[in-house]
Amino acid sequence: MREEYDFSNGRKNPYVKKMKKQITINIDSDTIDFFKEQSEASGIPYQTLINLYLSDCAKQKKQLQMTWE
Repeated sequence: MREEYDFSNGRKNPYVKKMKKQITINIDSDTIDFFKEQSEASGIPYQTLINLYLSDCAKQKKQLQMTWE
């Protein structure tokens, strides 16, 4: 094994923009239950489903539309 390596011509990590950041968020139990049901049906972990949904909203620049009943 070499003592030194030259990485100056190496490729940049293509996944850097996709790196995730761990946060704490409060989500209603009903909402979590919904995504857990979707998780069981799809085989995709519920946290991944939540991330996919939020990513889709951000990508499409969806604006929040709230109505109070």
